[in-house]
Amino acid sequence: MKTPILDKLIKLMDKKLVSFHMPGHKGRNTIINWGELVPQIDVTELPGLDNLHDSRGVIKESLTLAAKTFGAKETLYSVNGTTGGIYIALAAITNPGDKVLIQRNSHKSIYNGAILNRLDIDYVYPHYNEKYGLFTGINPESIEEKLRANSDIKVVVITYPNYYGICSHIKRIADIVHKYDRILLVDEAHGSHFIFSEKLPLPALKAGADLSVQSIHKTLPSFTQTSMVHVGSNRVNIEKLKSMSSLYQTTSPSYLFMASLEIARAYMEGEGRERLEKNILLIDELICKLKDMKGVYLFTGDEEDKTIFDKDITKILFRMGNVPGPKISQILRKDYNIYLEMEDDRYCLALASVMNEERDFHLLGDAIMEIADNIMSQEGYIERVPIMPKPEIVLPLYEAFYRSKRAADLKDAAGKISGTFLIPYPPGIPVLCPGERITIGIIEYIEFLIEKGIEIIGLIGYNKEKIEVID
Repeated sequence: MKTPILDKLIKLMDKKLVSFHMPGHKGRNTIINWGELVPQIDVTELPGLDNLHDSRGVIKESLTLAAKTFGAKETLYSVNGTTGGIYIALAAITNPGDKVLIQRNSHKSIYNGAILNRLDIDYVYPHYNEKYGLFTGINPESIEEKLRANSDIKVVVITYPNYYGICSHIKRIADIVHKYDRILLVDEAHGSHFIFSEKLPLPALKAGADLSVQSIHKTLPSFTQTSMVHVGSNRVNIEKLKSMSSLYQTTSPSYLFMASLEIARAYMEGEGRERLEKNILLIDELICKLKDMKGVYLFTGDEEDKTIFDKDITKILFRMGNVPGPKISQILRKDYNIYLEMEDDRYCLALASVMNEERDFHLLGDAIMEIADNIMSQEGYIERVPIMPKPEIVLPLYEAFYRSKRAADLKDAAGKISGTFLIPYPPGIPVLCPGERITIGIIEYIEFLIEKGIEIIGLIGYNKEKIEVID
């Protein structure tokens, strides 16, 4: 019997890796013994088990408990991750042809949601922090300028926090959005743990978001692909939201997934909250340990950068000299069995959660210190400012997506109209979208990322040397 996926997963399990990546349960079977329950509780809608698409019994009760915990007027489960939750939320608060304002460094799911719902998009851009070489927060006044000038914008979509844990001033943004009588949707995929500690940034719902979509699996002990959609205000039509949930979700929702969401919520209401507080202290100790180390550069915020309102401490963002992030990540994997969440051309991201143990933090700290001792012998690279395109939008996103296309060599594509997304992954944020003009600068930046070992989703051809363009 050939089972290549299962075989690879078992090999990975046998390595007993140190996890600083998703999912938030970190592979630890400690809250309940799933081995005694699976596959027995992997069932369908048997009598008494309720129905996710018309919840009246145990699922409704579970959703009510979740809404209370997360401070929502109503909560829905998404068993297709936050991607599915974003599709549902966007469809609930827009109609085809509406215009939405999104920050340019939004996740691909926002763009896909705009395609599915045939929405026009406009952009607001994050600040580039030259000191740290990072795109940081959104200036709330930039949103106000857009809303003042564009009365046809119906919805504002903000990512909070971003992949690096950077938080814009979400309360100020919510106040501005509501001042102009618009709706605020927050992609809070990386912030489901905020509600459980005063030491963490303000949750989006508490700040005034009308809708928040959270990846419970990213930072809390729930299975991959489990998320929640939270309603924060009366501006959201609940019945339309539920209708869109049924439209975008499977008619065979996993009871394993729903039970996992419920267990994560229940755990965080008790023991998990205390454990999170302990881990925040351990992370703080690790940061203090590494902060002044030669060759190690930790990003914990920047008081001079007014677009950074807060920083999530559980996202440990560091770089080591001028050594590319993928090289550092590879060393940690091969020599120390430590797996990180993400690396870009310069930074590495260690994603901690409530389920990390004290030993994990010590191992990570010791490994970084050892690597730093040898950092001067590692090959460096020339600094390059990451690109945040301000594109010429030739065609609406959804129209370009469905147009006929042909393959062209990337190196010869300058001036052509993109028929696809080009997305460095992770973090899954498009550098180029369908309908946008391809520039020499974008081509050079993509080639630079490829050279540094960053995977680019969207390129085609045997050697990933081509891109789809619109004639």
